[in-house]
Formats: sequence, structure tokens, C-alpha cells
Amino acid sequence: MLPYNEISLRPGGTIAGPFMMMLADVCMFAVVLSLLGEIKLAVTTSLNINFLRKPSECDLVARGNIIKLGKRLAVVEVSIYSGEDIVAHATGTYSIPPQS
Repeated sequence: MLPYNEISLRPGGTIAGPFMMMLADVCMFAVVLSLLGEIKLAVTTSLNINFLRKPSECDLVARGNIIKLGKRLAVVEVSIYSGEDIVAHATGTYSIPPQS
């Protein structure tokens, strides 16, 4: 969840894209760690986001799902909601370091 805060607004009164990207990335990281446990060197290798509509003046909620979990890569999708409306959709890939 990204609490609504005026500091995250851009001109025009909408939540700035980088804040929504941060929420998507944190959600993806949480999904990967929930499946694999603590992995200190898992890193984002790609992140693509589509902004679908202007968010309302409320908290944003992200919901993530694993698409594919392999030995070296995890592919995750995230939907970001403002109230009941989906406002952004993101996909990303995390690199998983070899386990020793």
C-alpha cells in the first residue's frame, strides 16, 4: 500500500509515476521473497508499467502474482488499485542469485 500524500503528487494533482513504479517494485520483491525466503542479492532486472487512468485522491494498493519462478529468474505481475479501479499494471523480472 502507498498512503496518499501530497508530496507524491505531480502537477495536475495526480500521483507521480515514479511513486507507482516504486510501489510495483516493492510488491514484486515481496512476492519473490514470500516464495523463496530471504534472498539478499535478488535484484530487479526489468520493470514495465502501463498507467491506465488517473488515481483518485486515496491510498494505492498493489496486488502481485508470480507468473514464472525459475532457478535464476522470477517474472511477476502487479495490478495497482485506487479504490476499486485499476490504475496501473506492471510486469517485472527479478534475478535470483545462485544458492550456495
